[in-house]
Amino acid sequence: MRPGDVIQTKRDRGVLSPEQIGTFVSAAARLDGSGWEKYHLTALLMAIYLNGMVPDETAALTAAMANSGKRLDLSDLDGPKVDKHSTGGVGDKTSLILGPLAAACGVVVPMMSGRGLGHSGGTLDKLEAIPGFRVNLSEAELRAALRKVGLGMIGQTADVAPADKMLYALRDVTSTVESVPLITASILSKKLSEGISGLVMDVKCGAGAFMKTREQARALADSIVKVGTANGLRMSALITAMDVPLGRYVGNGLEVIESIETLKGNGPPDLTDLSVALAARMVRLAGLAPDDGSAEKQVRSALSSGTGLEVLRRCIEQQGGDPGVIDDYARLPSTGAITAVTADRAGYVVSMNAEKVGVAVRLLGGGRDRAEDAIDPAVGVIVRAKPGEHVGTKHVVFEVHHRGGPRLGAALDLLKESFAIGDAPPWSEPLILEQVA
Repeated sequence: MRPGDVIQTKRDRGVLSPEQIGTFVSAAARLDGSGWEKYHLTALLMAIYLNGMVPDETAALTAAMANSGKRLDLSDLDGPKVDKHSTGGVGDKTSLILGPLAAACGVVVPMMSGRGLGHSGGTLDKLEAIPGFRVNLSEAELRAALRKVGLGMIGQTADVAPADKMLYALRDVTSTVESVPLITASILSKKLSEGISGLVMDVKCGAGAFMKTREQARALADSIVKVGTANGLRMSALITAMDVPLGRYVGNGLEVIESIETLKGNGPPDLTDLSVALAARMVRLAGLAPDDGSAEKQVRSALSSGTGLEVLRRCIEQQGGDPGVIDDYARLPSTGAITAVTADRAGYVVSMNAEKVGVAVRLLGGGRDRAEDAIDPAVGVIVRAKPGEHVGTKHVVFEVHHRGGPRLGAALDLLKESFAIGDAPPWSEPLILEQVA
């Protein structure tokens, strides 16, 4: 099958056959002398970006990408297997909370997560802020974690969806990232490889999200639900607001603290409520509750009883981390240097730009400019005043944990630009904007 013929079909807005898609994906996984080169792959990616795909094409692309590598078979493990995935945001630490809560309710959670890039944080980076925590588990080690704890939190292995690695790298450098079919296939191909039967999606929407508008977020959520269902997964998706950081702590080590505090029952309402809502949908998709209301009662019981916290403690210990961090935050990395960003007038915080807060944390060293960059797990920002809250002159809005350096000034300037003070409290938008399935 000639690459040029496949590219021409999509260039001319045709529908690619499963065979054409399979050839493309096989070439992306191996580039093994089949006649396809990287420039053929990028040409077809651009044609897909410009002309889109019908649902059957996206479903076929997703399946082919999942089948390009190893797919776990967890059928020998007792219990329903369900995961959650977020499209990413600022302060989005729900995985560290909902994974233990869902596992405490009987869900088996094989959670394959990613690293942060740009202004958004990554679950793996947060976990690695815990001394000793290992995210690169072998299949045998993952199975042991799932049997003993009900939860395993790992990174993508080299043999999982190898076509996605190549295609994502090419999309990143050819301005073809923002494509609903390509995003859908990238996310779901990895999730299908986990051996799960159900998936809950958290599609972020707003200034700090990848999808800036409700329409974009809805299109992605609809696509993921339809394609996931077509590939045999039980699906649920929430569209959630990401104009303001989720919770109050932003930065890897700081977010571990806030996650633990949330599991202790001391978390901020927005982070607690979203984590519970997502975990409840995991419980429902697992068949452990007849509806979301019943599932939420189970999850809140796991939260109030402390069983969710104990699952996190056991997860940390199982994966080589220091479980003492649960009771002693001094065991986590810290900077020792704190600078305050204050309000210049009295009034209400009326807005806060999550993306600018995320970029500021990246400038401090808490995120990456490039995938290969190292990060500092100790730096970050604590939001001391969020939209709707009243502040006085010189009231602390951001508590900045840093190590100095040439980019500190730029980070502080960005934080000063990221919020506004007004005379009246702003209209409050709900955190959960829509539910899809």
